[in-house]
Amino acid sequence: MSQICCQLHQLFNHLPVLAFPFDTNKIPQNGIYILFEKGETGHGTNRIVRIGTHTGNNQLRSRLKQHFIQENKDRSIFRKNIGRALLNRDHDPFLAQWELDLTTREAKQKYKNVVDFSRQKQVEQQVTNYIQGIFCFIVFCVDEKEQRLDWESKVISAVSLCTECQPSINWLGEYSPIEKIRQSGLWNVNGLYKKSLSDSEYNAFEKVIIGKEQPNN
Repeated sequence: MSQICCQLHQLFNHLPVLAFPFDTNKIPQNGIYILFEKGETGHGTNRIVRIGTHTGNNQLRSRLKQHFIQENKDRSIFRKNIGRALLNRDHDPFLAQWELDLTTREAKQKYKNVVDFSRQKQVEQQVTNYIQGIFCFIVFCVDEKEQRLDWESKVISAVSLCTECQPSINWLGEYSPIEKIRQSGLWNVNGLYKKSLSDSEYNAFEKVIIGKEQPNN
């Protein structure tokens, strides 16, 4: 798995890197994104710290906005996990409120006297500042949903199974209350340690990625 992971790192680090504020016209409508985090290295280059995609059609740009711009932890598990780590690092008791899912109207009504919404807004801003200041990413077009989900799963597995690229001692994820994040070195919880790309699958994957014109509007 380490060889495949190394090849993936080299491949992704040779694609155009985007950071906030990013031009959405440079992002395909459908595809996969790979996040890098300042200070994190692996295989002699920027270490992959999250792999993600989307399920709805033409929603990649929207998904990245949910992560980088829209301050709603319940619409972005990535944002929620960053907030968890920041709060846990600071021994902040607001973590218990941050864990509450306020997606539905019923939940908002139920917890309206429990959650300090002013404090939540402050934490959302802290999460935004961290994400916008620390992360960069690459994207590549994958139009078919089944292929997106399959490749996302196999890339997550390849990186999580690698024994060579490990997080730095200063990685924020080390403060995550979620064990899977701390152990994998990834801001991913689902899809870890499963089926990776085989050598032949990687070769086909690489040819497709290199052959893609970015973006595909």
